[in-house]
Amino acid sequence: MGAIGDNLQAVRARIAAAALAAGRDPSSVGLLAVSKTFGACAVVEARAAGQQAFGESYVQEAVDKIAVVADPGIEWHFIGPLQSNKTRQVAEHFDWVHSVASLKIARRLSEQRPAARGALSVCLQVNVSGEATKAGVSEAELPALAAAVAALPGLRLRGLMCIPAPADGVDAQRQPFAHLARMRERLRAGGFALDTLSMGMSDDLEAAIAEGATWVRVGTAIFGARTAAGAGTIGA
Repeated sequence: MGAIGDNLQAVRARIAAAALAAGRDPSSVGLLAVSKTFGACAVVEARAAGQQAFGESYVQEAVDKIAVVADPGIEWHFIGPLQSNKTRQVAEHFDWVHSVASLKIARRLSEQRPAARGALSVCLQVNVSGEATKAGVSEAELPALAAAVAALPGLRLRGLMCIPAPADGVDAQRQPFAHLARMRERLRAGGFALDTLSMGMSDDLEAAIAEGATWVRVGTAIFGARTAAGAGTIGA
């Protein structure tokens, strides 16, 4: 097994341990391998080690990579900020979008989703820390956006995503994740069938799993450090 395979094994062990510590079935937590800025060879190596779901943030890089890898068994997740002029490519090539933060983007994804591909699974990105530099809707805006997105054809509203501000210690890390989980529960109580919490990365996945994460987005712990130009915060 190569380095990526070894890293995947280690991350899966972390996920299993965190799930068991939280009284959860480890299979209830999906591992999203964030392959942005890494080449197709890295995806192929991770796929050979049993990884199925991959996360990308840069549209053209991702579309090119999807074509090169050409593996119908892979589930591709878009997790980055999405501009309106890029929605068609995402609607045509991806299975999930975790970073829907406006009705305009959701409408474009709905209109541009090929019927033959079935519904595109989407999560709404919430700015849980209220940071001016972070994308995402506010808690106050969330119910109206959820209602509007849930009504769009071609999309399936699955849940919520967040990228909280960095925090030291598991207790501090858990707070924004718990906040997002409460938002999902309120939406569920209002009739939304939401099954997803996309939260947690390499440094805080244990805290996220303790609060109910169903997808953790892990890049560095699987593929290694990114270059400064490619570094990001959506799936560290």
